[in-house]
Order: sequence, then structure tokens, then C-alpha cells
Amino acid sequence: MGAEKKWMYTLFFTAFISVLLFLSTLLGFTASYYSFTAHRSYPSTVRFGPQYPPAFAYYITGGRGDRDRILRLLMAVYHPRNRYLLHIDAEGSDDERLRLVAGVKAVPAASAFGNVDVVGKADRVTYMGASHVAATLRAVAILLKVDSGWDWFIELNALDYPLISQDDLSHVFSSVKRDVNFIDHTSELGWKESQRVQPIVVDPALYLARRSQIFRATQKRPTPDAFKLFTGSPWSVLSRSFLEYCTFGWDNLPRILLMYFNNVMLSEESYFHSVVCNAPEFKNTTINNDLRYTIWDNPPKMEPLFLGVSDFDQMTQSGAAFARQFQKDDPVLNMIDEKILNRDRYRVTPGAWCTGHKSWLSDPCSQWGDVNILKPGIQASKFEETTANLLDDLGSQANQCQ
Repeated sequence: MGAEKKWMYTLFFTAFISVLLFLSTLLGFTASYYSFTAHRSYPSTVRFGPQYPPAFAYYITGGRGDRDRILRLLMAVYHPRNRYLLHIDAEGSDDERLRLVAGVKAVPAASAFGNVDVVGKADRVTYMGASHVAATLRAVAILLKVDSGWDWFIELNALDYPLISQDDLSHVFSSVKRDVNFIDHTSELGWKESQRVQPIVVDPALYLARRSQIFRATQKRPTPDAFKLFTGSPWSVLSRSFLEYCTFGWDNLPRILLMYFNNVMLSEESYFHSVVCNAPEFKNTTINNDLRYTIWDNPPKMEPLFLGVSDFDQMTQSGAAFARQFQKDDPVLNMIDEKILNRDRYRVTPGAWCTGHKSWLSDPCSQWGDVNILKPGIQASKFEETTANLLDDLGSQANQCQ
């Protein structure tokens, strides 16, 4: 009887192992990944506050076909202390979003720290319409709700790429007051007054399910005199306190301006600029710079020129934090990964938090220690010099909301 039980146990155990191996074969890489992470130690505690390095909320956007670009950009700017919201707009497919989710789950640190989210119900965004501002404000509201620790909000597009590591960025911003807003702005509207401000446009993405272009009214309206209009770069680095004001609006200014800019062409170039410069408690918190490196045609067109290998040296010497715009998989991106970020393809940018051994088989950021320490890299000093000069301008108030 004992031998029979032993035989039955052996048969059952063998069958059980066979089923597990069969399921593992069916599930492929995903099953292997989760079995690998199941034995990893609990993530290091992320600590926030004035005595710790600042944290950033990233909103990374793209359209149809941008899944790989968004994932690469995420890995280039990833850090466990930050929060990330990824958005493929409504022109993209649900399958593309699911593949983006799968790509995020395959990043060991992102899976363990749970600090990356993907927008499931995508927004429709019309080129030159107010739906861009609506989508950004939605992203801000989500990030404010899901994470109480971040200090600055950064919106990136799939055509952007960083020129510094996150350790560099946090190190330099540790000396910046956390209510400061980096936003390129001016009240000198010039030709934009007649061609952007006064024309009345309607964004169909706000009320139509299908894709369409903005509608233009035949008449124009006068430039407002109840508030002062500002315009500038649509890319910025905005403080949490300012975005809480834009979201919760303890006075009515953010909502009034939102209603007005609903019918303004390219409102993302004016909405936040006008709110921050018309709000008494925030107008002295602006630094007139977007921390981006771009090259423009002369006269400028709607978008900057695409950057390539020939621009690498000038980019790295610019002291900017990000650059725009790049073709997909342009060789210059590999140069940035190799020479600036020290990042291997399909891996996150390493920082002081990474403690694993680096090899072609091993990702150093698949293991981690204290995520609250920083190790500035080769670009930190150049970016620090740029930021120090900008902070001097903040003290003089020479370029604030003028």
C-alpha cells in the first residue's frame, strides 16, 4: 500500500510539472517575466519632501504608430521617484495601447514600483485646437490624484528626447525653489494677434467622435482687455502648486481663461502662459525658458527642424534638458543613449539607484538600492550652469511676465 501511494504521488507530481511547463510555453515571455520578478525583494521606499530630491510627473504623448517611440522615451527618462502617464491619442488602436502596457510591464523597476500608468480611454486631439489643452489638464488631474509626491510636471511628445539623466535633472533642481515655473512667454503678440488670437475657431474633437479639422468663423473678435494675453512655447516645466491652482482654481481666473482659449488657435501656446502671468501669486515664479533645444527655419515654420547626428555637439553644449524633434530611431538617439545617458537599448537609463551588474545579459537596473540618492553624470555641470543663469534672471525679475 505504501509503495502504491508513493507511485501515485510520483505520477501526480510529474503530471503537475508537465502542466506547468506547458502553460509556461503558452504564456511565453510574460510568464517568465513574472516568475523572475516574484522573488525580487520589496521595492526601496520612495521618500518625498524638501529634504529629499525633487520628483517629476511626466505626461508622455503620441499618436497612432508611436508605441515604440513612447516606450523608448519612457525608458530614457525613467526613475522610481517619478510618476509617468502615457497617452496614445484616439487615433491609435486599443491593441497598440495594450502592447504599450505589456512593454511597461516588461520593465522590472516600472513593474515593481508601479509608477507608470497608461491612459485607457484616449482623448481625441485636433491639431491646432483646444483639445490639446483639455487632454493636458486631464493628465494633470490624474497625476495630482494618483501621486502626492511630485514637484514638477513635464509634458513630452514622442518626438522628444532627453539630453540629461534623471539624476542630473533632480540634482540640479534640488537647488530650485519648488514653486518655480519654466515657461517661455511674451506679451508681444506681433503677427499672432491677427492670425492666432482674433480669429474664432471651433475644435470638433470636443464634441465629435470622428476626426476632423478645426472650424474657422468668418468674423474675428477683438483682443481681450480684461486680462493680458501671453504666448510662447507649448513645452514647459510647471510646478505642482501652479497646476493645483489651474485644476482647483480657488479664484475664477483659470476657468475664465479656459473658456476664452477654447476658441483660440493653438491654445497650448497661450493658456498656461496667460494664467501664470495674470495670477498675482504666480506671476513672479516664472523663468522665461522652456529648457528645450530646438532649431528653427528662418522664418520659423509650425514645427522645429528635425535633429540629426550633425547637431549632436551643439545639442550637448546647449545646457538644455530636452531636445525636439527627432525622426524615429534616428542614429543620433543612439549617440545620446551611449554618450550621455549610458543607456542600453530596451533598458532604462541607469542612476545611483541601480545596483545590479551591467553586462550584455544583465540589466543593472533590474536590482536597486536606495532610490533617494543621486549620482550626477557628465551633462549635469552644463545644465547646472544654464539653470544658475536662469535663476539669476528670476531674482532680477527682468524677464518675468513682460
